[in-house]
Amino acid sequence: MIFGPEARRRLNGGSGAGVVDYRLARNAVVADFREGRQTRLDLCDAHPDLVRAARHIGEATGEECPICEASETVLVSYLFGPRLPASGRCVTGDELHRYEGRRQTLACYVVEVCPDCAWNHLARAFPVGGTGA
Repeated sequence: MIFGPEARRRLNGGSGAGVVDYRLARNAVVADFREGRQTRLDLCDAHPDLVRAARHIGEATGEECPICEASETVLVSYLFGPRLPASGRCVTGDELHRYEGRRQTLACYVVEVCPDCAWNHLARAFPVGGTGA
């Protein structure tokens, strides 16, 4: 599974330093759902603002939702750090490039979301910026 456009893989000089991938946790949640240990009601609880962002600026993954199997999941990215709102800033892949050269290190969180059933799961987290220049 690929989480994000090519631009995200080039962050941190392509080294992947500081990238946390939550794929194993995601797979465990999906397995629990398929084995009946979790219900759709337990998992499909995305905040309305996250679902709205998924519908309007989410980046397609090309994969169907593992819960409802009726819709394609999308990725929504949020940045947190100095001079950003406390609730974070929702950004597209193109906007993310503008933050790469910042002195301060920002934290980017990428959430996989189904815009139809509201399933969501943290996909990746990685640092952005921190050039110190």
